Amino acid sequence: MAEKSLMKGNEALAEAALRAGCKCFFGYPITPQTEIAAYLSKRMPKVGGVFLQAESEVAAINMVYGCAGSGIRCMTSSSSPGISLKSEGISYIAGADLPCVIIDVMRGGPGLGGIQPSQADYYQITKGVGHGDYHIIVLAPSTVQEMADCVTKAFDLADKYRMPAVVLADGLLGQMMEPVAFDDAEIVMSDASEKPWAANGHGNKRKHNIINSLYLQAPELEQTIRDRYERYKKIEAEETRAVADYCDDAEIVVVAYGSTARLAKSAVDEARKQGIKAGVFRPVTLYPFPVKELNEAVKSAKKVLTVEMSMGQMVDDVKLAINCSRPVEFFGRTGGVIPAPNEILTKIKEMIGGNE
Repeated sequence: MAEKSLMKGNEALAEAALRAGCKCFFGYPITPQTEIAAYLSKRMPKVGGVFLQAESEVAAINMVYGCAGSGIRCMTSSSSPGISLKSEGISYIAGADLPCVIIDVMRGGPGLGGIQPSQADYYQITKGVGHGDYHIIVLAPSTVQEMADCVTKAFDLADKYRMPAVVLADGLLGQMMEPVAFDDAEIVMSDASEKPWAANGHGNKRKHNIINSLYLQAPELEQTIRDRYERYKKIEAEETRAVADYCDDAEIVVVAYGSTARLAKSAVDEARKQGIKAGVFRPVTLYPFPVKELNEAVKSAKKVLTVEMSMGQMVDDVKLAINCSRPVEFFGRTGGVIPAPNEILTKIKEMIGGNE
């Protein structure tokens, strides 16, 4: 790894995309992720890539659709309202079995909401982002370094399984600055030489490829979806990732993702100092959700607390993952308000009966 540089989270995402071989970026500015586009507008042309600011989020995602069909690595980024506008295009991309990377740096909502950090896109991102039966891979970083690492992983997983992958961050991670390191390897743009399905000209050397998500015969569409879900089963079995701290003997486990997990970790650190057997579990993959890892983490726990920057969206997946085998409670702040470690600690004490 090269020496570390101090970078803003959004810029680290952008640089990591270039180093992962992203050749084309199509986007539209929206706070708090605009630095991604601004950074790539300067860097992309210098390394042989294509940067294009589209006229709208709808245009941007459909440009990704066309570019992904050619087999080269491409990406778009946005924030919550913009992702909503992209949802139809994401469904089309998934329906055509195309790989791409989508960055969502979440802000408060619904509607225009605010520009402060939020995690209220969880439902939207993890449950499909658009119409139809499908999933997308979702990675949730918690540091600027992990923002960069998740972009590389997202491109690799998208190509491996021929499906969209999302890096789900929030405005706090996007705007904060931390040390980050990248491989020293030379930037090499992707091509489609190892993607026999790509529609990029066949030169009479292979079959004619068609990129399509339209199936007029119901049985054919049903079989296509069933085949896709077999692929999802493999992803759920092989690609889950999570980080657990202090969970071996924990009587209460706090589950949180992204930047909120850092706040939860601070609360758990303090709880441990006060003699409370608390642990913290951080899902890195939100789809597939790390079910096996969570069940291992809560083996000794009597209660589970889910902490989010929302009114409670991941909490349902936590309950399902452990089959409601233990009480699961929720604590969150929303609308752009960031939960404080002392608030989380107070909730932990309340749940174990220490705030009487």
